[in-house]
Amino acid sequence: MGFDAEKYADAMDHFHINIADVSDVHSPEVEAALDEVCKVLRVAKIDVRFYDTVGMERKKQGEYVTMYHGAEPDESAAYIKRETLGGGGVAVYTFYKVNDGIEWDENETVRVGVLQRCLYAYNGRSRLTHITDELTFHDTQSGMYNLNYFTQYVNTLIREDKIKNYGVCHFNLKHFSVVNQRFGREKGTKIMMDYIESLEEYLGDKEIVCRIGGDSFVVLFLKTHLDKVTAHMRGFEVVTQDTSECALITAYAGYYMADERVRYPSDLMDKASAALRMARQSRRSYEVFYNDELLKASYERKRIETMFPDAIKNEEFMVYYQPKVFMKDYKLKGAEALCRWYHDDKVVPPDEFIPILERSRDICALDFYMLDHVCADIRRWLDEGRRVVKVSVNFSRCHFGNSHLLQNILDIINKYHVPYEYIEIELTETTTDVNFNDLKELVYGLRTYGISTSVDDFGVGYSSFNLIRDIPWNVIKIDKSFLDENKQGLSAKNRAVLKYIIAIAQEMGMVTICEGVETIEQIRLLKEYGCFMAQGFYFDKPLPRKVFEQKL
Repeated sequence: MGFDAEKYADAMDHFHINIADVSDVHSPEVEAALDEVCKVLRVAKIDVRFYDTVGMERKKQGEYVTMYHGAEPDESAAYIKRETLGGGGVAVYTFYKVNDGIEWDENETVRVGVLQRCLYAYNGRSRLTHITDELTFHDTQSGMYNLNYFTQYVNTLIREDKIKNYGVCHFNLKHFSVVNQRFGREKGTKIMMDYIESLEEYLGDKEIVCRIGGDSFVVLFLKTHLDKVTAHMRGFEVVTQDTSECALITAYAGYYMADERVRYPSDLMDKASAALRMARQSRRSYEVFYNDELLKASYERKRIETMFPDAIKNEEFMVYYQPKVFMKDYKLKGAEALCRWYHDDKVVPPDEFIPILERSRDICALDFYMLDHVCADIRRWLDEGRRVVKVSVNFSRCHFGNSHLLQNILDIINKYHVPYEYIEIELTETTTDVNFNDLKELVYGLRTYGISTSVDDFGVGYSSFNLIRDIPWNVIKIDKSFLDENKQGLSAKNRAVLKYIIAIAQEMGMVTICEGVETIEQIRLLKEYGCFMAQGFYFDKPLPRKVFEQKL
């Protein structure tokens, strides 16, 4: 039986047409066209081994693919061709002849080689398509779907008019930097992925979880699964495989339930992200569902952000000083500088603009502004011969990442030639959200220059005692929530924790100050426990500069 050149030409034409339009190696069109060519050439089976490196080839560690298997092969009669792939990879093609006892003639052998080169080109294109898909629609670190895939998937649901059946949750894992510190980054990443995989177990094949970046994710779920998603966000315990230690993972979560008004994927993400921002701000709840009130809040946020540059240029922000009192002799021993914004003869409450400025990072400019004005006041008091006390200035966690932060602080203080002993930098305990080493480096740096540091809101954060064990603070500022009273007075639990915090801080050589002091009973309790510094409405509200100067 001779080689049929005409049949071969027709079969190859058909094969070329199909591989030009199809990217899946196992598509019915390509398989049928390949079968036609192989029958003409008496090819029984085609195997391909893909190796990522030459070293993997030597170890025989590669991906094995059977591209075609149409008849019983003659294992002793094979055409083998090795090809070098891009990036150092290798592909080895093996064509087995049909087991019919007749050798390939020269025409068949040459054309088997032609078929191999066609498949090589086809495989290269197919693998490139696969790699492009991986890079476009998958997170490079975790392999999870990314925001591009979320956008594509939601567009499909919108076209099919199915999006109204879905809800979306944009979530951030809470204090995950602390998990990385405790377990190490590699194990922390495994814990994060276990948390995500356990969430995916609740979902069906029509629902997806995508990674936005870092510890930020979005989950698209059927509304019938809302309860399961919210329960998972509120807390899921991940157990490490090697040590059997537990990590309770919780999340800040912003939800939006889609309806027929959704036209674009951004309609979902914008609203869920707005809800997430509110969740991160709130101290009452870490989950927020988007509604019209949030839309108003979004407009207000944009208004504040737009007003801020002119407001700081026109010095609309005023420094108020809240006295700190030493309760052994009730003398004024210090003050906290607090910001008040006067705009169009009205006061903008701090809780209406501080959280917004923190999200936009404009808070950094305001912190430096406040430190500058405090230093200017202290310089004037010194020049006027007034008695001067140490003033604490708040600095947001948003500063971390600024490698020049310490020098920026020193430059402002030095500009006014203010002795370092009169300045205290106050950092909120939620700085556990940032790089712990950055925080530690700043506190040590300030301490080197004799500048005092205090940790604010102590006792309400995630890892309070690690924070004071590893960082040499001068002052621990106890959060006012420990003084909250019920009808019977301060609860036994709050009393115990308060006493414990004061004792352990003093044992470590730190000064304790309690904020939010409003009653004589609270004063008596604090003195009983050994805390003699306090601030609060019992003594004074935050005072305008001129009124505070009279106190001095």
